[in-house]
Amino acid sequence: MAVAATSATIASFSGLRGLAALAGWPDRLAWLLPITLDAYAMTSARVWLADLPFTDRARRFARANALGAITASITGNAAYHCTEAGLLHITWPVVVIVGAIPATILGLTAHLHALQGTTTRTPPVPDAPPNPQARPNPYLPEISTARPPPSRPRPAPGRPRKHRPDAELLAAARVADTRYRATHDGRPITRDALRAALSISGTRATELRRKLTATAHLPDRKENHTHP
Repeated sequence: MAVAATSATIASFSGLRGLAALAGWPDRLAWLLPITLDAYAMTSARVWLADLPFTDRARRFARANALGAITASITGNAAYHCTEAGLLHITWPVVVIVGAIPATILGLTAHLHALQGTTTRTPPVPDAPPNPQARPNPYLPEISTARPPPSRPRPAPGRPRKHRPDAELLAAARVADTRYRATHDGRPITRDALRAALSISGTRATELRRKLTATAHLPDRKENHTHP
């Protein structure tokens, strides 16, 4: 690995330095192009792969710049060898691109340094629950935390009974009494039988039976009427 890395570094350095010289850089400064480009590729790769609490934004930016710097280094070496082989001529676009590399890397390095300084934010710590033994504020109303007892289910409301007048009930009681006598050897209807037949309360059944008994002993007016 050391031999491969050393040979690759020397070959890349030679190609990029020759490209800078062909693009018009002075010989004393041409070596800065490979140093700048390869150093930035290594720095971006370390930020991208470092086991540090960097934000996702910083890692994405470092990954994009590491891949971009490696691609630029490969392209620069290919351009130099193509020029030496007579397949490519140095024109003004090549001179402009090579000359813009240092300024571009300077801006990208500053931005990466700013993103590297921002770490992942820790979530806010929730407030501690209130202490039940703490002394309550006498100026605030006391709030009970006890749960109210479960309410008992109310019975479903039954069908409201229709109020019937006394005369109608008395007439119905006489009909029920007549039917009862027909099936019970002429005995008068009982209170319970009357209550069941008319669907009334026991108190009202007792009252109606008393009225039936009273009206049964009254003489008929037609019988007591004497003709001249």
